[in-house]
This record gives sequence, structure tokens and C-alpha cells, in this order.
Amino acid sequence: MKGQKSLVWLAAALLALPLSALEVDEAELKNTGGNDSIVFVNYTGPHARIDSLASIKRLGADLGAPVAGNAAQPRTAGTSDRYSVIHAVDPAETTGLDADIIVIGSGATVDHVDNLRHIIAAYLTAAYGYSERDASTLAVFATVYNAVYRGNLGYFQGKYKQAVLSHLDAQNCGLALNYKEWPGRTQIVIPLYDVARGGISTVDTSVISDTQVVKRMQDDEDKNIESRKDMVDLKEREAEEASERAQEAQKTAVEEQSKLDEEKQKTEELRKEAEAAKEAADEAQKEADEAQKAADENPDDRQAQQEAAEKQEAAAEKQEELEQKQEELERQEAAEEEQRQRAEEAQQEAAGQQEFADRKNAEAQDERRNIAGDQQAVIRQEIENAAAPATYAIELTDESSMLSGMIKVNTKTGAVIKSSPVTYIRNRTMFQAGGSYIAIAGENSGNGAVKLVLLSPDTMEIAAESAETVAENSVLVQDGGDFYCVIQNGGSWVLAKYDQTLALKLTSPVPVKSGTPVTIAGSQIVVTGADGTVHLLNKSDLKDVSGS
Repeated sequence: MKGQKSLVWLAAALLALPLSALEVDEAELKNTGGNDSIVFVNYTGPHARIDSLASIKRLGADLGAPVAGNAAQPRTAGTSDRYSVIHAVDPAETTGLDADIIVIGSGATVDHVDNLRHIIAAYLTAAYGYSERDASTLAVFATVYNAVYRGNLGYFQGKYKQAVLSHLDAQNCGLALNYKEWPGRTQIVIPLYDVARGGISTVDTSVISDTQVVKRMQDDEDKNIESRKDMVDLKEREAEEASERAQEAQKTAVEEQSKLDEEKQKTEELRKEAEAAKEAADEAQKEADEAQKAADENPDDRQAQQEAAEKQEAAAEKQEELEQKQEELERQEAAEEEQRQRAEEAQQEAAGQQEFADRKNAEAQDERRNIAGDQQAVIRQEIENAAAPATYAIELTDESSMLSGMIKVNTKTGAVIKSSPVTYIRNRTMFQAGGSYIAIAGENSGNGAVKLVLLSPDTMEIAAESAETVAENSVLVQDGGDFYCVIQNGGSWVLAKYDQTLALKLTSPVPVKSGTPVTIAGSQIVVTGADGTVHLLNKSDLKDVSGS
């Protein structure tokens, strides 16, 4: 949402103008300090075909299904020309993060960040079992995160594994703000924290909600308070689960330490036995050496020879006993070392889970304080806006295409109170029609269409649209409670009359130029026919006065 903008005319002059002439140039309204704001440019006009929410979510679910149950293995899914995912994980690489990379192909037609978030959320639910609410929260943060770091390959290189980086490039990494740049130029990176265990800590919530991301989210008119509160809730649940795991891990660590103590005792006992065996072996060998010496000195003494042989045999037995004890000791020392590693790993797991829980709790508490302050600021702004004198106007949103958007302007300060998400009003014309505002809006590209629309003054969104397609260069003319524009009729363009509810009342039998001027002249209307000549039409039936 744009911040407050300064208008270049006086409030008195603004009040004196008719509604159809109230137009503000976006460049004049833009806050010069807003270059770092994350404002997604979506297509918010009529569509030629409306995809159901279920079909949009199915796109993400289809990408997530192949990953489910196989999260530890790298894989790809989807079609490269539309929507695909690269599940980039490498358990062997211990430095950096794994990630999912959702790629928007050149043939994709997603044109609104909300629909993109539906796709991402459905993917996370299908792949990792996230609840719809948690997945939606993660999708909001993931899109802002990728917009903040769009094109910053150096950032990604400092945080992710090579298994991820091998798929990224500086031109496409992250998410552009303008939907027109998404097809074929988007790599949405979703950092993964704990793929092996899964659950609500699969996605790294700390990374996608870092200081820069939250700062950009605070730039919105509503400061994204609800999404941020949902993220705090998710982090608190992450902390709770991690704390429970830490307690279980600590119990395991105590048990493993007890086993280690037992192994140490066994090792010590075997070490003493081995030392005793060595002393016995050394003593037996000493006696054998002395007996052998005596036998060597008395080669004819049979008794000396036999005693030497017996002593050598006894020494060999003692040496064998020693070797057996040494082997037992070595095996026991190995067993002790293995148990020591298990004990250390259990203790590290307990410490790691507690550290994770403490970190998530700290992040949640900090963000709760920030949210409380932002809530007060939003409430103050809402009170101020409600009390401010205001009027509705339109501002130029795309000068090259002469597209405009509806805004609500404080007539005392010139500040923009609210901007409509509908930024495709054509030909800088909007009229009041009953309790709504009527305009021609849309674009003939992708799945877009140009139609006559009614805009709600409350939501400033499209409340209704015509069934008929309107010429993109058509004028919109008001005549009392009737509105005239040029619509498509088969292969021709004709003049159409609508009432303020968008009910089609009449169409001209005479084809006209799509961009014809429409001049109301009493009971007649002057238009330029498809043949290039001027035609006079009866207002009552839109037939040619000449009868042709």
C-alpha cells in the first residue's frame, strides 16, 4: 500500500472539480522515501476466465504430492513451462540451508500475489502437512522474503547449500514486485530447517521473517499485523514442541550418561584385570626365562630341562590370558567410546532443541512487542482517517498506458487515505453510480479482459463487472443515470448503454470505431461509425437517425 502522498493542488480547487476530472499523477503522490517498500503490482481488473480457488490451490498441491514422504531425497516436480518445484536437499552437506525452489515458467498465468500465495500454501500443505492457516502464513512471509532479496545472489550464496545454489541465478532468484515479470523469471526460495523430522519446523521461519522482511511488512497500511500475529503464534508453537523435544532428549541424555557410567565401570574393571594379567604374564615369563637359563647351563639335567619346558608353557598360557584380557579391554573401550558419543549426541540434541526453543520464544516476544506498538499506530491512523474530510479521485498508475487507480484523498492535507488495488482504470475516467463508482477497467493480456466495472467505496475493489467486453480505448460517457461505452459484438464494436447497476439496456445496430468519441446532443448521440463517417443515433433506441 502506498504511504501518504502530497497533492499539487489546493484542497479548495479539489473540491470544485467534478468527480470525473479528479485525477492525481502517481509520480506527484509518491513518497520519495518509499523506494525500499514492498508493494506488489497485481493485475486487479476483470478476467476473461475466472479460475476457481480450488483449481489454483491444486497447482500447488500437485507440486507438493511427490515431495510428501520423501523429503530427505532431492527431486523435481511439475512442468517447467508453467509451475515446477526443485526440492533441493543434500543431507551430506552440513553447511547452509536446504530449500524448495518454486519456479514460475514462461507459460504461467498467475497475476496476483494472493493467488501465488495460495499456490505456495497448497504446496506446503501437500508436501509437509502444514495446516491451511500455517501454510498461508508461511506463504505471505515467503513472498515478501523473496521480494526483499530479489536478484541478490550474494545473499543466497551466504545462506544456502550448493545443492540449492546450483539452481539459482542472479536474474531470476527471488520474486519481482510486478506480476508481468513473474513468468519465466521467478525462482521463489523457501528455506528448509528440519526436513528429516518434518512438522511445523520444516520451513525456517526465522529466515523468512528476518528484520528486513518484517520492516517491509510494516510499510503496509495495516502493517500486516494479522499475518505477523499468525507468525508469532507459529513460532510459539515451534518453541513449545522444541521444548518438549528438549525435555525428552534430556531424559535420553540422562539414560545414556547412566549407560556410559556403567561402561566406564566395566572398562575400569577390565583394565584392572588386564593389569593383573600382565603382572602374572610378566612374572611367568620371568620364571620361564630363569628356568631356561638354568636348563641352558645344565644341558644334561633332565629335570632342569623339563622344568624349563613347563615354565615356558605356563608363561605362554599367561601371555594368552593377557592377550585375551587386552582384546576384551579394547572391545570394552570401543563400546565405552560409542556410548560416550551417544551420550554426547543426546546431550547436544537436548541443548540444541532448548536453544531452538529459546530462540523462537525470544523472536516471538520481540515481535509481540513490535506488533503491540504497530496496532496502536494503526488504530490512531484509522481514527484520524475516519475524522478527516475526504473525497474519491483517481491517480495515474501507468503513464505509458494511461492507466489509473481509485484513491481516497484527505481534502484538508492532500494525503492519500487509501488506494484501491484496482489500478487498471482506463482513460482516466470514473463516475459515481448510485452508491458505487463506475469505470472501464482491465487489460487485454494473459487472462485479463477489459470490462465495465463497479467499484465499492468501502473496499475500493470491484463489486461487479459487465458480462460484455469493452474496447480498451473506449470512452465512458455519463448521461444522467445512463452510461455509454463501446463493447464487442461478434466481430464488430457497437455503442452500448448501461444503467448504474451495469445492466445492459441498448446496443447500437450501427458498428462504430472502438475509440469513437461519444457526444450527447439532446435526444441524439454523435459517434464515428466503423466506416469512418459521423453517425447520429437516437438516444431512445441507438438506431441511426437516417434509418441506415
